[in-house]
Amino acid sequence: MIVVLSDRPDRSKPLVDAINAVAECRVVGTDETWDRIGPFGGVVADITLSRPEAKSCLRRLASRPGRSRAPLIYLTRSESQSAFTEARNLGATICLSAHVEPRMVVGSLVREIWPEKSVADLVVTREIKRAGATMTTLLKSAETGPIDMKAVDGGIDPVLDAIHDGGLSRWLDEVWAYDDVTFQHCLLVSGTVAAFALSLGLAQTDRQLLTRAALVHDVGKSRIPHAILNKPGRLDDDERAVMQTHAPIGHEILSASGGCDPVTLAVTRHHHEMLDGSGYPDGLSAAQIADPVRLLTICDIYAALIERRPYKKPMATRDALAILAAMDNKLEGGLVQAFGRAVESAP
Repeated sequence: MIVVLSDRPDRSKPLVDAINAVAECRVVGTDETWDRIGPFGGVVADITLSRPEAKSCLRRLASRPGRSRAPLIYLTRSESQSAFTEARNLGATICLSAHVEPRMVVGSLVREIWPEKSVADLVVTREIKRAGATMTTLLKSAETGPIDMKAVDGGIDPVLDAIHDGGLSRWLDEVWAYDDVTFQHCLLVSGTVAAFALSLGLAQTDRQLLTRAALVHDVGKSRIPHAILNKPGRLDDDERAVMQTHAPIGHEILSASGGCDPVTLAVTRHHHEMLDGSGYPDGLSAAQIADPVRLLTICDIYAALIERRPYKKPMATRDALAILAAMDNKLEGGLVQAFGRAVESAP
């Protein structure tokens, strides 16, 4: 946790928002006693040091008994050397102008607390935790009943922000650390969809819509027996038939939940349909398969190929893309080519 010490919370809001992108952030005032706040990794003081209560607060911080000293960044609105000296004497590790961009403050904070990490690394880690919390709630609720689509929307921006700020490679590295099969797969698909949509130059509203669909596209797997869902190796014919019910089951869950847009409903039911009519559950073909479904199907297959399991290493990007390219009669060739360019150029 990072603490922002502020005597003007309204003024400090842009700074708090920037810090929240990389770590949990708590705002306290100059009346903070520091004895019940719990552990924290660093402090950013956005206060007017000429006020006696501000100095007293920093002295209390410096004298915390039995606690390791956390980095303290002081933001000064005075350019005088005496202001920097006074802040140093009160425990400041770094002194910066209060007029610098919040991202510069965050960069200094990261270098002090996590020298082995970059801001992009921390953004991705933070946003995956936020998206993961959404996925955990979603899958648990779907086991026995409807899901809260407003809660699902809370997972959209974390995915988009992480891909925009940290890139697809960092997202994949973080997601691979999760063991739960459905959880890992949905986050892999979500990040891949967000990266592909960004590379295509789609509007923000379209990127949000596709990311929402990706987050819930496999919600029906919450009702597939774990013995089938987590089976290492190939499924037999009976098991495969059960597994294939996840698409219509997911559609039923979302329909019963209400508040679900038509694109997400279509993606959830039809993301295993193929252009040649060989897919399931409805055997759609060609023009019957909508563009958003075609896009997400490519990302879904790619994610399945690169998944990391206890019994299976992720397939190399080049090999996975070759498999997609060989499915020319099943997937839209132009989209597959664009997807390959997006993945190979993704940071």
